[in-house]
Amino acid sequence: MNVLEKIKSAKSPLFTFELLPPLKGRSIDKIYETIECLLEFEPAYINFTSHRNEIVYKENADGSIEKRAVRKRPGTIALAAAVKYKYNITVVPHMVCGGFTKEETENALIEMDFLGINDVLALRGDAPKGMKRFIAEKDGHEHTSDLVRQIVNMNKGRYLDDTLINAKPTNFCIGVAGYPEKHFEAPNMETDLANLKLKIDAGGDYIVTQMFFDNAKYFKFVDDCRRLGIKVPIIPGIKPISAKSDIELLPQTFSIDLPNKLYQAVKKCGNDDDAREVGIEWATQQTRELIAGGVPGIHFYTLGRSDNVAKIVKAAY
Repeated sequence: MNVLEKIKSAKSPLFTFELLPPLKGRSIDKIYETIECLLEFEPAYINFTSHRNEIVYKENADGSIEKRAVRKRPGTIALAAAVKYKYNITVVPHMVCGGFTKEETENALIEMDFLGINDVLALRGDAPKGMKRFIAEKDGHEHTSDLVRQIVNMNKGRYLDDTLINAKPTNFCIGVAGYPEKHFEAPNMETDLANLKLKIDAGGDYIVTQMFFDNAKYFKFVDDCRRLGIKVPIIPGIKPISAKSDIELLPQTFSIDLPNKLYQAVKKCGNDDDAREVGIEWATQQTRELIAGGVPGIHFYTLGRSDNVAKIVKAAY
């Protein structure tokens, strides 16, 4: 079953989580360890992030500076396939606009189709480091809604090469992202919701939200979506605080608010272990309230750590 089918057939909220591919040169074994820590909770699917090239500058022996494009976390599709067939579990690779042309996107989707991977999370992606504004690749997608349309076209057997005869239709279930506190580039919440509706109207099957720490913002977001005519499932995304530095880094990186009660509790912690326990307690209460509120599932952003997520799921589900 694909993600949407799992959501519709579930008798209780799904448990799902997201992982990053290993840094280049690192082993896949850490990914396996993380997954095996959470297998007892029967995850419905696992997401794998995708990363564009980054620009780095290297000083040569002669003193000149060389500009290079590198991808620090390659292998999203291969990693997803390895996990799918090792654990017999549904996997959802991310597909981003940033750093990819339409043809590169099509080729990646063809690989996924050949591998029997029929779920994808379509995202625009962030601007490259050091740049304030997102700029699409030449012959790439500027907006997620355009990426969604390309995937939908492939599901109808329409490829970029319109001379193909009897092209095989793909069968992708498409997730998109939503922002309970609005995307940081959006001028206001109304505009951000309108952009979200464009993604759904283009063919998005369900929404996964950015992390948030105040459940009231999620429930309001859902109400606002429903009033706008967005009827697809909306899965809340949760990120447990795992270190003292999170209370500074997460708002800066993801443009989200932290409730003052949570901020002060973590700030008073003497070390990261104490902060981690506060994060587990807060996310456990969040999860319990969301489940009581009838959410279709909860998606955990692990960033490669699973012991805290295991404690939360064991306490809340």
